[in-house]
Amino acid sequence: MKLTVTKSKNSASFYVQKSIRKKSGRTTSITIEKLGNLEEVRAKAGGKDPYVWAQEYVDELNRREYEEQKEVIVRYLPAKLIKKGEQKSYNCGYLFLQKIYYSLGLDKICKEISSRHPFEYDLNDILSKLVYTRTLYPSSKLAANKQARVFLEEPSFELYDIYRALSVLSEENDFIQSELYKNSQKVIERSDDILYYDCTNYYFELEEADDLRKYGKSKQHQPLPIVGMGLFMDHDGIPLAFDIYPGNKNEQPTLKPLEKKILKDYGLDQIIVCTDAGLSSKSNRKFNDRTINGERLRSFITTQSVKQLPEYLKDFALGPEGWHLSGDSRSYNINKLDESEYYDAVFYKDRWIKEDLSGRKIRKAAKPLEQHLIVSFSFKYKNYQGKIRQGQVERAKKMIDSGKYKQRPKNQNDPLRFIARDTMTENGEICSAEVPYLNTALIEEESRYDGFYAVCTNLEDMNVDEIVRINKKRWEIEECFRIMKTDFKARPVYLQREDRIRAHFLTCFISLFIYRVLEKKLDEKYTSEEIISTLRDMYMQRPGEKLGYIPAYTRTDLTDDLHAVSGFRTDYEIITDINMKKVIRESRKK
Repeated sequence: MKLTVTKSKNSASFYVQKSIRKKSGRTTSITIEKLGNLEEVRAKAGGKDPYVWAQEYVDELNRREYEEQKEVIVRYLPAKLIKKGEQKSYNCGYLFLQKIYYSLGLDKICKEISSRHPFEYDLNDILSKLVYTRTLYPSSKLAANKQARVFLEEPSFELYDIYRALSVLSEENDFIQSELYKNSQKVIERSDDILYYDCTNYYFELEEADDLRKYGKSKQHQPLPIVGMGLFMDHDGIPLAFDIYPGNKNEQPTLKPLEKKILKDYGLDQIIVCTDAGLSSKSNRKFNDRTINGERLRSFITTQSVKQLPEYLKDFALGPEGWHLSGDSRSYNINKLDESEYYDAVFYKDRWIKEDLSGRKIRKAAKPLEQHLIVSFSFKYKNYQGKIRQGQVERAKKMIDSGKYKQRPKNQNDPLRFIARDTMTENGEICSAEVPYLNTALIEEESRYDGFYAVCTNLEDMNVDEIVRINKKRWEIEECFRIMKTDFKARPVYLQREDRIRAHFLTCFISLFIYRVLEKKLDEKYTSEEIISTLRDMYMQRPGEKLGYIPAYTRTDLTDDLHAVSGFRTDYEIITDINMKKVIRESRKK
């Protein structure tokens, strides 16, 4: 490094510069640090000649750089015990999450919240550590408080601070979500014109229900109190907003309140909302059928159950004639096709309808909801569904043979639904107990729908291929729930107070948000299991005080990509204390 001084008529500017060699082989100088103008340097010099002080400053920088590049020799003695209580191992994988955490401005969000509350703990330190531990070491708040001490930066809080902070986070929940969305637009491009909404639920390890935790139909089939979660996601798979509701509440009415909130708080105008069949109520469809002066502001694409269509539309959907292939003007009869030739093809037929899909007559005064019904058929999907059901039939047969068939079906895919019961009679009198048998009529009825899939939309200017493509992205919101439940272990929940329960799900939401951004920055080349397990295993060993850090993980393509997108490296043979501080500072840069 060298000192460069540029002089003007009335002053001078001092720079620390360094020569580097470009890929082309040519050398150029870059500015490492601007020391200031003559008056600023004179103030820093403390009475010394500013030129002398500036040169001594650069000499000291060169000396430190030389010391850091020298070979480090670490000596171990086989007869010497390690110091009791001295930590030797630290996780550095969290630094890649920290880079995104700070780029999303969560530290500034915490600072603004802190200005409105009279607490003394560091809210940013607590929230960030809760997010990192939820991603890497998901567990209770007690365990998270202990696990946070494996990070390079020691936490500044105690367990009681965490519980107090949860109450504040719950109170500021809506503010945090809206600010996180606004800040994220500076970090990653948001495709917020197409939104996906879905619901799930989480169970609690307790027996007694309360106002929030209610007994309901658990998607994990747990006989415990649950809470429901509604989640909005954008077209790129990045979470947008969430809310929780009592576990016994129907999920269909949860869409409109949360959608209204994000329309207001996020400033969205023209959106398409995509849902599954369980959320495709008439009320939700009408809410997203919004136009002003002929311009459509809200639209919907929703899965439509073929089984629940009125009979005349069901006949249309299941009829063998009138099917088309994309880019092909011909019409096909699927009953006359060679399955092997068209095994991977996806056929479709469509029509506009004004009728209420519930089958009820529309009042004359009511404006009908016009919808575009699109039905698809695939031989591949037909065989897949048939194979799944055949496995369920075989399990039902085994249940009948073993006599273990008394309980009721837990869900629509439970093999128990194929078991019917009858009683034996003689001369009009019951002569034996119920006799189970395989309900072949139900099996045959279900097989009618194999290979068929339908969606409804009010979009008028979008072609069928694009509508189907948008609807197919719904799997990503299911993956969001899987990551939270499986990788982040968001359930079961052990907290008791409602405000802290809401804060728990907020930390899970932020963790998912940060993970999804990291996934996008890595070009979606790796699975969640690969990314999270790699970050979890990225440990540094500290051989001794002031001896730096030695990577104790395996360098891979994934670790190289993590370093490339984050702008720092932790995979040198040894990292001095000074360089590790630089890495940490870099991970906190916006």
